Amino acid sequence: MLTFIKLGGSLITDKKVESSYRESVMERLAHEIDAALKQNADLQILLGHGSGSFGHFAAKRYRTIEGVHTAEEWRGFAQVASVAGELSNLVAKTLNSVGVPVWRIQPSASALSRDGMLVNMAISPIETALARGLVPLVYGDVGLDEALGGTILSTEKIFFYLAHHLPVQQILLLGEVEGVYDQNKQVIPQITPANLPEVEKALGGSAGTDVTGGMETKVQDMLALTREVPGLTIRIIDGTQPDLLRKTLLGEVQPGTLITAG
Repeated sequence: MLTFIKLGGSLITDKKVESSYRESVMERLAHEIDAALKQNADLQILLGHGSGSFGHFAAKRYRTIEGVHTAEEWRGFAQVASVAGELSNLVAKTLNSVGVPVWRIQPSASALSRDGMLVNMAISPIETALARGLVPLVYGDVGLDEALGGTILSTEKIFFYLAHHLPVQQILLLGEVEGVYDQNKQVIPQITPANLPEVEKALGGSAGTDVTGGMETKVQDMLALTREVPGLTIRIIDGTQPDLLRKTLLGEVQPGTLITAG
């Protein structure tokens, strides 16, 4: 069973403090991933993470998501790529330290988008990694764009593209909240196209600096993905709760908010 896991930037960094890596949080999550892989030999995992307080600060400074054209903007583009890579290297180092066979794959090395939508990215390295028992690691990055010159590619956009080319069955999105909250601050157990209009007004932005949108954008994008990939389920869960990721991967619990096509 192939599962995509997104570790939110707000979870593994302090998004209000530039370049702040929460190593202890990442180490706990790494142990949970390692334990799940050892307990279920059939489990395959593709990991992704947001740029958090690394990439988002630089991206906002240079407005990279709006396009890259001038010499200064291209220098900013390169800087965003550099700091995003720094965080990914830290994440990979932590995963490796607990025994997870992670292979860090840089999206911008092969990604091409059109008006912000990812249209091409190398799939073969990821397929090979999964076939050989490795855990490929992608992350929010920059990318060349046919219309904009360059732009930001969020982890969600990368997952959206990969889900159309890999046999993923579930996606887990980990953040600092228990799920998607309604107006009474209660977790919405399930979101489908049928009840989306009722819950949209309760969806807000993201705390801290985030140039790729908050919860509303994430829910809308993931709901669209479930409509395009038959049988795909997506779950938003609390990454701050110890052992919850391991239990969810092994099917022992069904926490948070489930997003399906209905």
